[in-house]
Amino acid sequence: MQKISELTGQLLLATPSLHDPSFADSVILICHHDDEGSMGLIINRPQEIKLPDVLDDLGIEQSAKTDARDEAQQRVFEGGPVDAFRGFVLHDGWHIYESTMQISEEVHLTSSRDVLEELARCEGPEHYMFILGYAGWSAGQLEQELSNNDWIIAPVSHHILFQEPPEMRWNFGARCMGINRSQLSSQIGHA
Repeated sequence: MQKISELTGQLLLATPSLHDPSFADSVILICHHDDEGSMGLIINRPQEIKLPDVLDDLGIEQSAKTDARDEAQQRVFEGGPVDAFRGFVLHDGWHIYESTMQISEEVHLTSSRDVLEELARCEGPEHYMFILGYAGWSAGQLEQELSNNDWIIAPVSHHILFQEPPEMRWNFGARCMGINRSQLSSQIGHA
């Protein structure tokens, strides 16, 4: 099993043995993991709401150029069942804001308003995802789920986060590990 410190910045791919419907077929980026617990974001569940709608709700004035923004960048993602109205911007690592946390060399997470204001002006990070809510685990809970084979650990990449279509992220992450979904069973055992 991977060491605790090595899970931050990794992906979790839900296996068929995970019976929690909140996480079925999910791909989660682990943003923080230590001996006190874990926090991650589901990265493959786009919602009907769009980023311009969120910016309007927050009273953030938008540039006319925001309408020309790539459709993929206007999506809002469901990050998990905890605190569903808390927003996060997962972005490439060139911009640092008031509350930016480094996830990996290439990926940062920001939860402060300043990043949204830049996005509204069509400034800021080139690649990003806006996510509402998060997934959380208490101390030892994620380790237990990993020992139950509920998750596959896969490497994160700029490509899977910002270029791969959300509906293909699970398969892409699994392929990076040499795994084919059809080979998995909900009856995973322990040797």
